Amino acid sequence: MISVAEALDRLFALACTLDTETVPLAAAAGRVLAAPVTARRDQPPFAASAMDGYAVKSVEVEPGAMFKVIGTSQAGARFAGAVGPGQAVRIFTGAPVPDGADRIIIQEDVTRTGDLVTLGHALDAGPHIRPLGQDFAAGDRIEAPRLLGAHDLALIAAMNAPEVTVFRKPDVALIATGDELVMPGEDPGPDQIIASNGFGLKAIVEETGATARLLPIARDNPASLRAAFDLAAGADLIVTIGGASVGDHDLVAPVAAELGMDQSFYKVAMRPGKPLMAGRLGTAAMVGLPGNPVSALVCGHVFLVPMLRAMLGLGAAPAPRRTAPLAEDIPANGPREHYMRATIEGGRIRLLPRQDSALLTILQRADALVVRPVGDPARTAGETVEYLPLRTA
Repeated sequence: MISVAEALDRLFALACTLDTETVPLAAAAGRVLAAPVTARRDQPPFAASAMDGYAVKSVEVEPGAMFKVIGTSQAGARFAGAVGPGQAVRIFTGAPVPDGADRIIIQEDVTRTGDLVTLGHALDAGPHIRPLGQDFAAGDRIEAPRLLGAHDLALIAAMNAPEVTVFRKPDVALIATGDELVMPGEDPGPDQIIASNGFGLKAIVEETGATARLLPIARDNPASLRAAFDLAAGADLIVTIGGASVGDHDLVAPVAAELGMDQSFYKVAMRPGKPLMAGRLGTAAMVGLPGNPVSALVCGHVFLVPMLRAMLGLGAAPAPRRTAPLAEDIPANGPREHYMRATIEGGRIRLLPRQDSALLTILQRADALVVRPVGDPARTAGETVEYLPLRTA
């Protein structure tokens, strides 16, 4: 058995960064930027009013001063002339500030009669003008790599970039194995169960930014498994679920070897998830996950997510951990790194009462996986432990 850290290193060695493609900005949400974006203009592209009011010369501003209104400047239609002595231009938020003006008097501080305005007696400091290029200047850049979210896309649009270069989404083929499995909605036999792992793993894969293909269940015979591998052709990552151990019906390793898999490792010193296998099959990386539901999904968080992020150009790094104080005492850990389902309440973390790797109800309730290092001693309430968050909100 190898450690979790060593398993991650070997998985990163299998996870080649993918090539790039150019996509329209409207299709770039959730993609990973692969090349910098350079602003093609200043923002704002002119000195702009930050308020509705009147544009005047600041040297003439004093309580009770009067100005003649000579025109209007609004968003998309600037005042073409210049503001001279004793003159004002009616202006609206976002409109270009006319030449000659360097102060906006907000409309609440003005009394207007016809084309004359009189300033009030309690004027604020102003000037209520956004300078040219205040937000960004032509040539400013958004650097890559970067996972693109709503705020990134708004900024890129303002920079006048209609498309971006992103890393291609990894194509992940998911193969559940076992005669005991049927799909949700089917009628299971007396000795069968519903295939659930693939649906959870598909969600994990897609939330990470990859594309997941849930292939038909591979039965416990070499022909069925070979057919499933044929369907996975073209994938960047093949993930098998179950059948990766060494029992009489665990056929993933021998069939994959038959097909030319170069195995990197088998078995990791962790709970849950010990019977984990990985290697390369043709041009695809391959990961064989355990069949127990919690084991498969925990391995998805611990291994698949960092592996996919590396393929997306976001760097080779373990899933980020946080810390929290324990809500209660916990016993010492054994010889395998343990990922224990837990909830977070009032800023403290509490282990859920049952840690069986077959209990999806416990995993569904969990907010976090407490990470217990190999040989970690007993801990008391209030001590800080590391955990992997399972929920974003």
